[in-house]
Amino acid sequence: MRTLLAALSVCLLAAGKLSDLPARAPVALQGETRHVQGIEVDSGTLWVSSVDTQRKRGLIFEFDAGSGSLRRSVEAQIGERYHPGGISLDGNHLWVPVAEYRRSSSSSIQRRNRKTLALEWEFRVEDHIGAIAVVPEGLVGANWDAREFYVWNKAGKTLRKASNASGVAIQDMKYRNGKLIAGGLRPDRSGVIVWLEWPSLKPMRSVEAGRTDRGVAFTHEGLAVDGRILYLLPEDGPSRLFAFELPEGWE
Repeated sequence: MRTLLAALSVCLLAAGKLSDLPARAPVALQGETRHVQGIEVDSGTLWVSSVDTQRKRGLIFEFDAGSGSLRRSVEAQIGERYHPGGISLDGNHLWVPVAEYRRSSSSSIQRRNRKTLALEWEFRVEDHIGAIAVVPEGLVGANWDAREFYVWNKAGKTLRKASNASGVAIQDMKYRNGKLIAGGLRPDRSGVIVWLEWPSLKPMRSVEAGRTDRGVAFTHEGLAVDGRILYLLPEDGPSRLFAFELPEGWE
């Protein structure tokens, strides 16, 4: 019976909308987040990457996910590369792609300390990488509008490259339970969450995301999953963290 209920939950999620899921009250972030990009959440901590376009700065913030209070922030730009994208945790590390703010440019894939946000190591990629996730082989990154995926080992060696068959301009993505869960925009700019099979990267299912009461697609920017809680940070500053409860067996 438990297996049957889990299977039914997955079917409902696959056929439904984000608005069908139980939602928590949004948390207002107490800091100037500028143009938000990616997020990660773990054990009550929220990390946010963002762009200060006026000053050409890349920014990484650490917030309390429950209260929205700001704990710390650092700058992440390197020369003309000041656009950090979707981010992912890897044990004691945080991976952050920092790119030039234009298509087909270059990026620095940074490994940072999750506690101090200090830069530990980086490697260069000759493309704009807008989102990154940690996978068994190492790392997977999506370029501008996620037209293509790159897979690297953690030493920065390119293992393969693949086209994105989903057609979704992925903004942020995470590897969970043998699959990628990604948030982004369709060509008509509607928001969507899509599951991609790993390692084939074939689309498996999707959920319509809808919009916030400010008219912003829920998947316009950051997405993270912590247990069965789906977190979304779609709005530029003043930013609000949204949380939805995924059904049992969502993976």
